[in-house]
Amino acid sequence: MADADREHWDRRYTARDRTLAGHAALPAVFASHSDLFPTAGYAIELACGTGAAAVWLARRGLRVWACDISPVAVAAATERARLDGQSERCTFEVVDLDHGIPGVGPADVVLCSMFRDPRLDAALVERLAPGGLLAVSALSEVGAAPGRFRAGPGELLRAFGAVDVIEHGEADGQAWLLGRRRGLPQRAPQAHRNPDDRPAHPDELL
Repeated sequence: MADADREHWDRRYTARDRTLAGHAALPAVFASHSDLFPTAGYAIELACGTGAAAVWLARRGLRVWACDISPVAVAAATERARLDGQSERCTFEVVDLDHGIPGVGPADVVLCSMFRDPRLDAALVERLAPGGLLAVSALSEVGAAPGRFRAGPGELLRAFGAVDVIEHGEADGQAWLLGRRRGLPQRAPQAHRNPDDRPAHPDELL
């Protein structure tokens, strides 16, 4: 199944417009809360596609580790970061999430947009530092026909009960949730540092 998924998404991304410069952005459902995303620290993005959100997070000041099953998408994301001058802040890897989320984190932001695998729900929260921001969206049965890859009504709220919800919505075939992991009082996130007291590259955090 993983090989079939990889081939499917490689074909999709190969067929898309490869104009990459200048299009970094958060997913639209989170854009109205862009001010809540920290300006320092470490971010994880799953199913990153061609890296539009990852590069936006890097522009914001975060160091980003992002992954996708498609080598074509990861190559495009790497090129997007290069064109945007964010290569030092971004690490992209080809990862098959059928095997789980790699041992990255803790993160100040975990973003997973338009990808849904309930087996990963607990791990998404576990990768967050206390007070960290979770941003998840998925195809939804609300406003659309039921389907294998669509979240049922209220599914994201039930799946992520361990976070304090900032916003949740379901409409027009899409569901989304923005929340913070419960734990220590919210603080301004600090950049991850290594023993030499310089900001750590995401590769050093794996």
